[in-house]
Amino acid sequence: MSDSLPQKTYDAFLFDMDGTILNSLASAERVWGRWAASHGLDVEKFLPTMHGKRGIDTITELNLPGVDPVAEAAIILQGEIDDVEGVVPIPGAIEFLASIPPEKWAIVTSSPITLAKRRLAAAGITEPRFIVTAEDVKVGKPNPQCYILGAERVGVSTSQALVFEDVMAGVKAGEAAGADVAVITHTHAHPFETNHLKIADYRDLTTHMNPDGRLSLQRK
Repeated sequence: MSDSLPQKTYDAFLFDMDGTILNSLASAERVWGRWAASHGLDVEKFLPTMHGKRGIDTITELNLPGVDPVAEAAIILQGEIDDVEGVVPIPGAIEFLASIPPEKWAIVTSSPITLAKRRLAAAGITEPRFIVTAEDVKVGKPNPQCYILGAERVGVSTSQALVFEDVMAGVKAGEAAGADVAVITHTHAHPFETNHLKIADYRDLTTHMNPDGRLSLQRK
């Protein structure tokens, strides 16, 4: 683990959404907790397993008898769209994102587009020029497909991008895509081990753009 900012520069920044630029933990755990309880799951053990992945992937992996993952994911999605109470930006995120040229960053989220738009609005974060959502990929995180697509949309190579993540599924996706990774720890109740840069939040961070158009992280 390291909290020293990387000295290298990047062509673009790619951000996960939930837990990385906004905190939707309370909302997500209310909705998923009710669903898990209704299916007889151990809610306390289940909740940490569902973060950072597409809802349909989480449900499919459970392999519950008589459960249609597509139908159940739709029910959960509507519940999350209806419940955005307590969805707030990670401290400093709005200002930090504003310091990045709009053509130099993207959101790469496991949330469907309708939920992504709803949560961004609730957190007061302007929708970015580029966004990758659950519908855009055939396989979700930890598969790297999402970050490869995010880099393509911004027009950069993943090897020249810095991925911001908060959970292991996303970290693995960023690694597999060939990107550098920074881990945002603001919502971590139980930290996980990583050799990547760890950042609590964005309050003392800003972005510097070099004359060649490449980005670097800087302390304020």
